[in-house]
Amino acid sequence: MEDVDAVVIGAGVVGLACARALAMAGREVLILERENAFGTATSARNSEVIHAGLYYPTGSLRASLCVRGRQLLYAFCGSHQVQHRRCGKLVVACTDEELPRLQAVQAQALANGVTDLQCLGQAEAQALEPALACRAALLSPSTGIIDSHGLMLALLGEAEAHGAVLAVCSPVHGGRVTPQGTELDVGADTTTTLRARTVVNAAGLQACQVAAALQGLDRAHVPTPHYAQGAYFTLSGKAPFSHLVYPVPGESSHLGVHLTLDLGGQARFGPSFRWVDEVDYRVQPEDGEGFDAAVRHYWPALPEGALQPGYAGVRPKISGPGEPALDFRIDGPARHSVPGLVNLFGIESPGLTASLAIAEEVLRQA
Repeated sequence: MEDVDAVVIGAGVVGLACARALAMAGREVLILERENAFGTATSARNSEVIHAGLYYPTGSLRASLCVRGRQLLYAFCGSHQVQHRRCGKLVVACTDEELPRLQAVQAQALANGVTDLQCLGQAEAQALEPALACRAALLSPSTGIIDSHGLMLALLGEAEAHGAVLAVCSPVHGGRVTPQGTELDVGADTTTTLRARTVVNAAGLQACQVAAALQGLDRAHVPTPHYAQGAYFTLSGKAPFSHLVYPVPGESSHLGVHLTLDLGGQARFGPSFRWVDEVDYRVQPEDGEGFDAAVRHYWPALPEGALQPGYAGVRPKISGPGEPALDFRIDGPARHSVPGLVNLFGIESPGLTASLAIAEEVLRQA
């Protein structure tokens, strides 16, 4: 049995942000990662967008932590030389019927504390993006793009500079809640038992399974995991856009087929949305069914056959098909009565944007 002060399970962007916050607060931190490198799952398979916080329900953790996290993230990128660009995003209404939904987005954003949206008419939007077809648009100047790997390198570097240690190939098989702390059974080939005063479960896609394997944590506090795969398709050739372009959301929580850019200017479209029973990163051609028509709704000149299968990510959801989307869950001792344990459940988009704000909240509860 080895005693440690604080353990963070999971070395994705949220886990690394939490480890950094704990280490900078003077805690001795061990980061456990089941894979052979940090940030290989959800943190490496997303759109790399810095979200402004437009759509999330007012008062939700997703809304408040996104707005706070976006401010912290831009400041962190500036002070730690993390590549990023505040390129801005256009949310577009392409028909008269979509105009009321655009107004609803503006009202939701304002309620969330996003005060810099600009309303653009058709001519103004096309002056910014001549290839765009729309009736009106909202310009979000606070939306940007980021090098997610560079962000994680910077977070890990600062955590390590304050004494944190990363242990890769270190899956957590189970554990027990004891009066002396939470014991964790860790290891790939051989198992080591650690006892920690503080445990932050930031295991992402495996967070629910990790929590369920802790004896002494009431199962009523462990949600059922669900997985939703999203595939992205890349554009062969250069896109005639400098802003991100999102269609105005419809009735569902899915934001549609949007156009995002990487820091090299490569365009990608997506994501698709498909419930899956297990983590699956394969991209099938049928995942892009309907993409061409959806993109031509706002970019009529999309060349025929220009979209090629790119990559896929999987979202760690805690609500399933037909169920209302649930908020982020940051479950500390006040919720489940286990001292020193903080479980992070359902941390999907905008988790990257919110990562530093999530770490602040974890530090408060740990």
